[in-house]
Amino acid sequence: MSRAISPETRINLERTSALLINDNPQGLDILSSIVQGFGLKEQIKCASPDDARGVIKRRPVDLILVECASAAESSEFVRWLRREGPKTSAFTPVIILTGHASESFVSQSRNCGASFIVAKPLTPMILLQRILWLTKDQREWVECDTYVGPDRRVRNYGPPLGMAGRRAGDLSAEVGVALEPNMDQSDIDMLMKPQRVAL
Repeated sequence: MSRAISPETRINLERTSALLINDNPQGLDILSSIVQGFGLKEQIKCASPDDARGVIKRRPVDLILVECASAAESSEFVRWLRREGPKTSAFTPVIILTGHASESFVSQSRNCGASFIVAKPLTPMILLQRILWLTKDQREWVECDTYVGPDRRVRNYGPPLGMAGRRAGDLSAEVGVALEPNMDQSDIDMLMKPQRVAL
């Protein structure tokens, strides 16, 4: 899932606005320093999800990073954002940061509609990779009675074998009869060899 970033890559998030939520003042300062290193100048710092709700009601942001001492607080904030927050902010990418990435916490975070969960200790490179991944995220948006957020399947392998898909885009696992003859080996070899172009 992670995409390696080459040392020569130049990243500039100067025009990105981020909402940083952390109920630990020292943790909030560290997170702010990390994203400032990415060139992200417009940061709105909040010491609680309640403060963040007030910000979201006043203005949209491009990215939300949230870490609360209570996993329930982080999840409740994201659930509120997806279901009850302003429509302009419902689709905002949200990364939940945690120092306790237990299976139950990860499941709770995925099920509230978070875009990503990043376990600590946090390194700038890991966080940057996740942010860049979200800029290219093409997952479908899902809205139903029990869930609102990006499709929880990061890799779409379709429905399990023997089961019908629940989504309109799910393809059948059945492989039909070939409609065209197979390629012969010489055709396959030509695809693998670099082609010479006359100048």
